[in-house]
Amino acid sequence: MRYTEVTITLSETDPYRDLIIDALGNEGPYDSFVETPDGLKAYVPTEQYDEAWLREQLADITTGWSMTAEELPDKNWNEEWEKQHQPVLVETPGGKRIWVRAPFHAERNDVDYQIEIEPKMSFGTAHHPTTCLMLSYIADMPVEGLRVLDMGCGTAILASLASLKGAAQVEAIDVDEWAYRNALENIERNHCTNIHCQLGDATLLAGVHGSTPLQFDLIIANINRNILLRDMEAYAAVLRPGGTILFSGFYTADIPALVAKAESLGLTLTETREKDGWAAIKVRAKK
Repeated sequence: MRYTEVTITLSETDPYRDLIIDALGNEGPYDSFVETPDGLKAYVPTEQYDEAWLREQLADITTGWSMTAEELPDKNWNEEWEKQHQPVLVETPGGKRIWVRAPFHAERNDVDYQIEIEPKMSFGTAHHPTTCLMLSYIADMPVEGLRVLDMGCGTAILASLASLKGAAQVEAIDVDEWAYRNALENIERNHCTNIHCQLGDATLLAGVHGSTPLQFDLIIANINRNILLRDMEAYAAVLRPGGTILFSGFYTADIPALVAKAESLGLTLTETREKDGWAAIKVRAKK
């Protein structure tokens, strides 16, 4: 597959670099990024490169930018990605240790949980702060016997940890077909036989497994601010009384907006966690 490398130079990298990565990765076809001292490099399949769309996205985020684009020679990009991909050790406030590795990394026997993820450029390899935050929440809380929903599951890393911790049933949903197929592979790799994965969005929740929607004890949603605000009502509708929702995918500055929306739905904030300017919150429904 041929790729186009877009070099984006920013007059101010913080917070605009992360905002650009979020926009191009979540709402566009860009599937990998490399941070540079003065901006970033973004990679997109050449057949999906749309310069006008890209310029519109950049202009919506900041005025201090410039860009160049270059089509790269054809090569095995997954092989190139593997050369740069490193395993991650997540250490939680509760003292748990999670080793997230690809199939080509060594196992460890000094951790509480080990998850094998075939990256394939899908979101959810534990390199992003929001994934680390969500992993830490799940590792530090009781999950055994719970019915869990993972919205925007990406690689299924969070669903896999919930399963490995003893969740009774896990429903994983992602709108991106590439992520969905990657999730299926990773679910099999981690021997998580109780995870059911679907391709779709929050509209699926109106009829999960038939005409009677399931209710969940724990909902995990690591997506982005706008989608969380848009779909939170759908999540709350399938949350059991006393159930918990973990939200991430947004900046610390966005916490008030997420909390206000949650409170309007009868959910109460119980904890926040932050890492490198990114945030995760835990909310609970009334019993």
